[in-house]
Amino acid sequence: MRQDTILRYAHARIPRYTSYPTAPHFGPEVNAAVYARWLGELDPAKPVSLYLHVPFCRTMCWYCGCHTKATRRIDPVDAYAEVLLREIDSVAARCPERLKVSHIHWGGGSPTYLPPERFAELMARIRERFNVLEDAEIAVEVDPRIFSDAMATAFARSGVNRASLGVQTFDEIVQKAVNRIQSVDLVADCLARLRAVGIEAVNLDLLYGLPLQTEVSCRQTVAQILDFAPDRLSVFGYAHVPHMKPHQKMIKDPDLPDARERLAQSDAIAEELTKASYVQIGLDHFARAGDPLAMALDARTLRRNFQGYTTDTANAIIGLGSSAIGWLPQGYVQNTPMTHDWERRVLESWLPIARGYELTPEDRMRRDIIEQLMCFLSVDLEAVSNAHAILVEMPDLSGFEAEGIVSVDGLRITIAPDYRPLARSVAAAFDRRLATSTARHAVAV
Repeated sequence: MRQDTILRYAHARIPRYTSYPTAPHFGPEVNAAVYARWLGELDPAKPVSLYLHVPFCRTMCWYCGCHTKATRRIDPVDAYAEVLLREIDSVAARCPERLKVSHIHWGGGSPTYLPPERFAELMARIRERFNVLEDAEIAVEVDPRIFSDAMATAFARSGVNRASLGVQTFDEIVQKAVNRIQSVDLVADCLARLRAVGIEAVNLDLLYGLPLQTEVSCRQTVAQILDFAPDRLSVFGYAHVPHMKPHQKMIKDPDLPDARERLAQSDAIAEELTKASYVQIGLDHFARAGDPLAMALDARTLRRNFQGYTTDTANAIIGLGSSAIGWLPQGYVQNTPMTHDWERRVLESWLPIARGYELTPEDRMRRDIIEQLMCFLSVDLEAVSNAHAILVEMPDLSGFEAEGIVSVDGLRITIAPDYRPLARSVAAAFDRRLATSTARHAVAV
């Protein structure tokens, strides 16, 4: 019965709610001048986070939904790093002097495609322009296929203390179907390099819903993953959006699992990880019981942003690099996604903003509600209303209630743990902008 109930909602197109409002609602009204003002208004007493985007990979994985491009030449990657140095200078000059930084996250693409000396140079420039706190978390997304001893050394010297490895699957048939070949031994070697230089905090990323993937192969991958004893895991459903990512057309539609199979794969992974004593966090993360992410869940300090679930409680994220999205107290900003346009604007001393969104008081309230549902599977609407001094309207949840998906006690809403996969669907009830959006979001399950 549970499976049939979930499947009734599975095909709905729902945002992932890593922000609210979501990126399709960003517009040109928030431009470089607005962003410069917002940066200047940051509170110097409060630390911020930095997100740096490196939009290059050696080869293109056909499932990829990120902003990146494949190149075998290192010259454009090196040139990009040179411009990124300039953007760091430009943004820092518009912020309060030596702004405190509590988190740094490198994403892509593949940040590990940067030459090691360039990565070290970029980290050194960040430390020159910002006050990176001693206990700052510095995390990098790692492609195990191109991770070298030299990069491991650069990580250690630059203060990196967390790595996130894209594993996705160890099923060789699926790997061939998505153009990402990496063995268990290759991942083990990458982890050994990281741990040899003192980087013990490791996240591993898995995907389900890939072409030719099965419930059995998902369980087998988890069994192999557990030998690595990762601190955290992210388990994402593959989003097939070839209308947005043309390289996904390389994946044959008949090879994709249907909604019932996707749910079975997701459930199988969750079952194996919880049997291994991992705590399920939000929609798609898992952590060891003593991990800071699990502790943040218990303390209700867990947050959700463009990088997923996080312990980062900074009041602003500054995005650097082409397509990078930032979040400030006043709203969201996104750099231009076209790398050549981003480079031109930075070299002309402009902030390379393409679009953004200025938050209203109601937006902040709804963001709070949606974030709590996505993080904790519950929200106290009365507490949110009091915190924002805005009356919250209770949406019609009777359909969810009738099917046992949610329970409503006064103004407290709780999603039943068995219906965790529908957290996005419940959160969407509070999204006033969804009905007017023309964006084609990923399926709900």
